[in-house]
Amino acid sequence: MTTDDTAADTFRTTLRSLRVWDTDDLPAFDPETAPATPLPLFHTWFTHAAQAGQPEPHTMTLATVDPDGRPDARTVMLHGADAAGWHFASHSTSAKGRQLAAHPEAALGFYWPAVARQVRVRGRVSTAGAAESRADLSVRSRGALAAALTGHQSEVLGSLDELARASADAWALAAAEPDAPAPTWTRYVLDADEVEFFQGDAQRRHVRLRYRRTPDGTWTRELLWP
Repeated sequence: MTTDDTAADTFRTTLRSLRVWDTDDLPAFDPETAPATPLPLFHTWFTHAAQAGQPEPHTMTLATVDPDGRPDARTVMLHGADAAGWHFASHSTSAKGRQLAAHPEAALGFYWPAVARQVRVRGRVSTAGAAESRADLSVRSRGALAAALTGHQSEVLGSLDELARASADAWALAAAEPDAPAPTWTRYVLDADEVEFFQGDAQRRHVRLRYRRTPDGTWTRELLWP
């Protein structure tokens, strides 16, 4: 048996051994008590997941499409959720930035396994102004600024040594100039027209509640089969 065969066999064995939500100690969710709009429920669920010990509950999958209509996905950080929408940031010159410029629709996916909950968000994406984008970066860590100043996100990298040199220069600049500009850094806002809340159940009677925005701007709620 080759090394590749051994790795594949270990993978299959490990995959088949995994279980999810095999406990009755999961939070309850009564959709009849859900608010009329999705944002307050998202705030509640997010805080609950953080307090329940879910690592990095602010990480989320961002899905976009490329010019050929092929889906693309990656993990990014949530920077806020308010009446304007769900906020995140990236370089406008990155793959996701270019894709959003060409097709400003996206989906977000939050998964909080500690409480067997998921939240799915879909809607149109817009960009914040330069001042707001700059402010977004200014409140983050020095490491976040250094990463933004390193730039070239999604471009082909020649070597890890090249990255190390560029990163060292960016860290030095971030230390010397905490307000150093990163011109392509952009704050994005997803204005949701659909939000789904999923509560896992050990008996697989999962509860799914979907909010959909109507043409007049109000929200409707409906249950979905799991």
